[in-house]
Amino acid sequence: MGLTKVWLTTLSDGLLRADQIVGLTAHATPALTGKPPRWLLDATIRTAAGSGSGDGWDVGILHRTLIQTPAEPVGAPEALARLLARLDGEDAAGLITARPDGVGGPRPASVVRFGFHPFEDEAAEGSDGGA
Repeated sequence: MGLTKVWLTTLSDGLLRADQIVGLTAHATPALTGKPPRWLLDATIRTAAGSGSGDGWDVGILHRTLIQTPAEPVGAPEALARLLARLDGEDAAGLITARPDGVGGPRPASVVRFGFHPFEDEAAEGSDGGA
């Protein structure tokens, strides 16, 4: 399977290996008292997550938030999917980061930019793999 050497930074969960992603979604959070809703760009992982209570067990899909924006990140899931497809074809190794790049237009929308930072060649650095 491809993308085993490509990792994505998440908002609060560390790094996520790209070959574990089965879906990309953008959705709004509910507004809280005194706080507006926020938009989340999430990666869906191919692992089910469960939690239990006195009423039983609930199993759902697992999401990891990649970035949070004040307005809808129009086109962000598609842009990330295109980047992942390109990197898969290149047999790349590295880290994908996401950053918001302003809000604009007649209808508020957030722009999300994705950056790819290739891993340095350890042989060229003379690294022994340690930290």
